[in-house]
Amino acid sequence: MSMGKALHQMSASAERVAACDGEAVVQAASDEARPTRHGTVDAGPGLLAQVLARENMQRAWKRVKANKGAAGMDGMDIAATGRYLVTALPTIRAQVMAGTYRPSPVRRVGIPKPDGSERELGIPTVVDRLIQQAVLQVLQPLIDPTFSEHSHGFRPGRRARDAVLAAQQYVQQGYRIVVDVDLEKFFDRVNHDVLIGRLQKRIGDAGVIRLIRSFLNAGIMQDGVVTERGRGTPQGGPLTPPTTEQTAV
Repeated sequence: MSMGKALHQMSASAERVAACDGEAVVQAASDEARPTRHGTVDAGPGLLAQVLARENMQRAWKRVKANKGAAGMDGMDIAATGRYLVTALPTIRAQVMAGTYRPSPVRRVGIPKPDGSERELGIPTVVDRLIQQAVLQVLQPLIDPTFSEHSHGFRPGRRARDAVLAAQQYVQQGYRIVVDVDLEKFFDRVNHDVLIGRLQKRIGDAGVIRLIRSFLNAGIMQDGVVTERGRGTPQGGPLTPPTTEQTAV
């Protein structure tokens, strides 16, 4: 049986639940320091079922395969993971729904930076990348519209070049100062409790919150040793952008 057939045989109950629950509701208030253009999103129960729905998982698997990428700490590449999921996927899905799924620690990789320092990447296993991608596909359409209209980096249909173009437009309008801000080691210092608190104000599905918390708590493996982390979101998986966001203000 192929991975595609395994996904095809997944229960359609998730899709039925998703059709009834988890619709996005736009509210006027915002949990950000200043109001965003579109307000906040209150995504209620049913989101986890949407994450695990057959069609969403199929799209997530196609994206993970297209992105290729290295193996995680389990040493399984895309091909090996595809064979593994043929039989393991129903169990994994049941564990995620029950809240008992435990992501593997990410594999630490250091990428040299021009200044001589390193950018820390954490490579999740392919299975964990599949689940993260499935979560991203459900949450991104709900949360992305609440971001500032001046935010360009790592968003659908936007890129850093858009920030440069926006800055050029401001110059044409008569402005003469452009401020470029880079928060050093921002992702390495993200407070898990603060992040989860912000998500809970926007997402009403406890299962999704619990799943995201489990990815934050998965830890990092380096030289065969797993280290727990109380803060930081290692870059390298679908749920974390690869670099800090470019913003034109």
